[in-house]
Amino acid sequence: MSAEVLIALCTCPDTAAGERIAGALVGEGLAACVNLVPGVTSVYRWQGEVQRDAEVLLVIKTVRGRLDELTARVRELHPYELPEVIALAVTGGLPDYLQWVITCTS
Repeated sequence: MSAEVLIALCTCPDTAAGERIAGALVGEGLAACVNLVPGVTSVYRWQGEVQRDAEVLLVIKTVRGRLDELTARVRELHPYELPEVIALAVTGGLPDYLQWVITCTS
């Protein structure tokens, strides 16, 4: 069961963008839950320059079968030219919670 569940990470420029994306993903059944983690500082290279920005991190609970749709939807909604979407496999967890994620995204 846990092999199906993924955690996808996505950074947003602010809470408003994060809430808009999170609401769409959960509302459309692409994610069971999205946590918004404020106060993240990202240091990254963009267009040859090192950047440093305050961001909000989205921790998205989804399943492997919805990842392509989720990624496409984030691209549509996200204000960044190249939004971050990184998926990590869940290797364990409370079985009832994992089943809930699967049910919410089916």
